[in-house]
Amino acid sequence: MSTEPKISVVAPCHNERENLGPLTDAVRAALEPLQYPFEIVLVDDCSSDDSWETIRRLGRIDPRVRGLRFAENRGQSAALWAGIKAARGGIIVTLDADLQNPPAEIPRFLAALDGADCVCGSRVEARAQGDGWVRRISSKIANTVRNRLSDETISDAGCCFRAFRRECVAEVKFFRGAHRFLPTLIRMEGFTVKEIPIGHAPRHAGRSHYGVGNRLFSASMDLLAVRWMKKRFIRYAVADRVN
Repeated sequence: MSTEPKISVVAPCHNERENLGPLTDAVRAALEPLQYPFEIVLVDDCSSDDSWETIRRLGRIDPRVRGLRFAENRGQSAALWAGIKAARGGIIVTLDADLQNPPAEIPRFLAALDGADCVCGSRVEARAQGDGWVRRISSKIANTVRNRLSDETISDAGCCFRAFRRECVAEVKFFRGAHRFLPTLIRMEGFTVKEIPIGHAPRHAGRSHYGVGNRLFSASMDLLAVRWMKKRFIRYAVADRVN
């Protein structure tokens, strides 16, 4: 069997030292029974804890664990894009490092790729059972506004648990905040996107890095940028060729 990875699991991280070991264990448990060659790409966004030393240790234990460390903090979109570019597999799975995206669901994403180029997770059903009404309503409003302005139908754009074929992102132009709009950017390239419902687990350790500033204000500016891009996007079809 080829040792070249068929599947690359990419996880950006910032100060997630306590989560990285359980994360790699959970990914291995999900993928090893499928007998596909895989790799785990961890991108350390210049953590101030021992995340990088943990990644180095995990890589020594298992060569399928690869790591990148930024020289300075550049944000989730940059870390995600660096991991995608470093990935060697033909299928790329992205997820958060905090274990709120259960790696045990990865096989469901891979199976769903039979009918699409990109599969996105939706936590709407799971959050309806566990989140308070304020969070549920605010999330619903945010997704409705985002979809209305970007002409989208994604129910949970904030979920970064996704699987897609490498060619989906070959021509995508990433920008700060692009991780929220990756399904739209992939659709703009002519690929098919679908959603599947997934579970949503409590954070395993550490604390969330999100607040009003990066959830609301930055996302609003990014949304306007995506709307502009969709309006100005160049599309054409070649009807014939000579030579």
